[in-house]
Amino acid sequence: MQKEYIYPIAMTIAGFDGSGGAGIQADIKTFSALGCFATSVLTALPVQNTQGVQAIYAIPDRAIQEQIRVLLSDIFPKAIKIGMVHTATLVDVIVETLSEYPKVPLIFDPVMVASSGHRLVQDATVATIVEKLIPKTDLITPNIDEAAVLAEMKISSLDDMYIAGERILKLGATNVLLKGGHLQSSTLTSLYFDNQGKVHSYESAKLETNNLHGTGCTLSSAITSFLARDFPMESAIVAGQCYTYKAIKNGMDVLTGKGRGPLNHFFDPEKLIKNAFLSESEQDQKNR
Repeated sequence: MQKEYIYPIAMTIAGFDGSGGAGIQADIKTFSALGCFATSVLTALPVQNTQGVQAIYAIPDRAIQEQIRVLLSDIFPKAIKIGMVHTATLVDVIVETLSEYPKVPLIFDPVMVASSGHRLVQDATVATIVEKLIPKTDLITPNIDEAAVLAEMKISSLDDMYIAGERILKLGATNVLLKGGHLQSSTLTSLYFDNQGKVHSYESAKLETNNLHGTGCTLSSAITSFLARDFPMESAIVAGQCYTYKAIKNGMDVLTGKGRGPLNHFFDPEKLIKNAFLSESEQDQKNR
């Protein structure tokens, strides 16, 4: 049968979460809920539940490299989300392997600090992320704690967020979405620093709930999904924040586990999108 359609493909390169709320599981749920076909590369095996991370077991660097290569040689994505990269050598492997393939939008969610405040990556890893990974990404989505590590400053106010965002841009980032959910405020403010030097501010009422496990993973994956669906960057960021807010709101009244519960990723799932398939010649003509 002649192929008539193609799915929007979104890939996640991230760590495992057996509790199902964050990491690669949250990414796949989000991609699926937003009509994308999900592929995944496992970078680490944390032992965790809703109450926290107990241990982290490494996946061999060669295995990660081979996962990326075998997928990109067969099911090439429209956008890639990168999550947990916990060693400097892993950063090298991901950057070097992705450089072998055509450019695709890269969204980096710098998973550096656990909800408990525990640092998940060493200083050497942060230095390699800054030097090699951040300049390759199209958007980085740090929360307050992660931005504080990258900007090397304490962040306790909205004014601090503006300063930190500018510092992260100077590290070579193309676009920065600094999430303000960890600030002590009744209003949640996030700042988007774009590649034209503009700062966009987004505000919403902060939802009082303990079910916030995987919020950062979900937001970055939602943005990746909309980019895979050909949304412009700012539109993808706005749509991703809207989806994440609704996923939190629709999961507030559910008890899952004894700690920080997950979001409701499937509050209003979309069907898997089928776009018209274009041959290489048709695609070339479209791009002229």
